Amino acid sequence: MKTVKTLVFVLMFALISGTAMPLHADAPEQFKGENVIMRPLMKLGRGVANVAFAPFELPMKWWDVQNDMGGIAGLTYGTLKGVCFIVVRVGVGLTDIVTFPFPLPNCPDNPDGYGPGYGPIMRPAWVIDANHDWQNFVYPRTSTVSPLN
Repeated sequence: MKTVKTLVFVLMFALISGTAMPLHADAPEQFKGENVIMRPLMKLGRGVANVAFAPFELPMKWWDVQNDMGGIAGLTYGTLKGVCFIVVRVGVGLTDIVTFPFPLPNCPDNPDGYGPGYGPIMRPAWVIDANHDWQNFVYPRTSTVSPLN
């Protein structure tokens, strides 16, 4: 019972201290007025999505390698590359899930920025990005999506 109370206290403290960020006058325009809670929640959602959809790295790497080097390389090297990216994507997703209340060093919120933040650890941040959106399944044709995210 004492262990459960200690665990609950530590989690509450981590959540409270991780979301209480100082506000800076020189914050980038895209983050002014943004709810401080939303950046950690986006990090948590990104982590869950990366763990859940990591297996999609395999067909995407098959496609990428096949387009660059040919079909045989896509089946062999693309498979190995896809498996490695699945492992990395799951690791990054678990890291995002565990550390979502805290800004991480060298993970700025702005892709062109620097310093600590709630930004993605790896790029692209999501498993399916604008360059791998088959038949506009994830992003509608009318949306404007930057391929850097």
